Amino acid sequence: MTEIAPKRATPWREIPSGIWALGFVSLLMDVSSEMIHALLPVYLVTILGTSTLTVGVIEGIAEATASITKVFSGALSDRLGKRKFLAALGYGMAAFTKPIFPLATTVGWLIAARFIDRVGKGIRGAPRDALVADISPVHLRGASFGLRQSLDTVGAFLGPLLAIILMWLTTDKFTVVFWIAVVPAFLSFALILVAVREPERLPGLRQVRMPLSASELRNLGTTYWWVVAVAAVFTLARFSEAFLVLRAQSIGVPLMLVPIVLVIMNIAYAVSAYPVGALSDHIDRITVLILGLLLLLAADLMLGFSTGIVGVGFGIILWGLHMGFTQGLLATLVTDAVPAELRGTAFGMFNLVTGVALLAASVIAGLLWDVAGPRGTFLAGAAFTAVTLAGLLPLRARLTSKK
Repeated sequence: MTEIAPKRATPWREIPSGIWALGFVSLLMDVSSEMIHALLPVYLVTILGTSTLTVGVIEGIAEATASITKVFSGALSDRLGKRKFLAALGYGMAAFTKPIFPLATTVGWLIAARFIDRVGKGIRGAPRDALVADISPVHLRGASFGLRQSLDTVGAFLGPLLAIILMWLTTDKFTVVFWIAVVPAFLSFALILVAVREPERLPGLRQVRMPLSASELRNLGTTYWWVVAVAAVFTLARFSEAFLVLRAQSIGVPLMLVPIVLVIMNIAYAVSAYPVGALSDHIDRITVLILGLLLLLAADLMLGFSTGIVGVGFGIILWGLHMGFTQGLLATLVTDAVPAELRGTAFGMFNLVTGVALLAASVIAGLLWDVAGPRGTFLAGAAFTAVTLAGLLPLRARLTSKK
């Protein structure tokens, strides 16, 4: 009698439960945060009577705070040799600030809540990514990062959709929607406490005393810094998605339908992130990243030259697909390039550099929009994409020699 070999499990079944848990933690927190953030600018201006300048200052300070905090939390996770505590602390801070939004009666309270929420995001970001790297098997590293990114992005488009539906059902009662947003935030916090376990420290792993010292930063290696440099130039090419919204508005999309732009973009992002991550475990990661950059190049050209809703809509879908092809993959490349004991520091520095680059990209895009219109903005994005493609060739050689 011939013995039948057991059928090999599909990659998503092989991914550790901790990765799934972290993915749903991200999903639930994103649902909560995006329900509030989708409405907060309008709430600040129309209900509390603040200026749009104030809204811009609040958002700028909040995002800058998150980027800076990531560096120190990532380094601290390397110093402690523990990731879960800091990740859970960050999610807990975000959860416990959510009730402030419906309770706040002044702008000061909302500024404080937004600030603490972003500090929480900064604290959890690098340790969480390092935790994904620690938990995931080497042969499923791309799939693991892709899955977490995919679930995170599902939350990013479910949140605004729920906000729109709930505002319609409650006849524009902001505080009711804000209270409902509290629920998924606390579910997220509970899930990371219960369902995510800190993996055992690998035997023989070096103890890091001063993660941000010059010597330890050199220990990250030249390949890592090349990944950071490529990612920084690439970030200059993929400026804020707010410009996708402005592009849709420029061709006459009704104001009430403009938020659908981000929903469409995030659906394309969510659908592609996991399969692309899984693909990168089987073929050269740089090849996959090149495909993502080519998608961005095509998106820029479509968005720059199209004058109708079909062309712009196709460009928005391509933009979402390029995010799915690149964001989880860049995190995987960081993990591939650095020693295990310095993963938190690596992700912290990576997030800081790309965060600064995203701010610069959005400023450049805004200036070009004012001077040369949408076409100038998206053609500049295409030019930065071409520069990034050129930088991938030496990076491929470095990663090949590292194996």
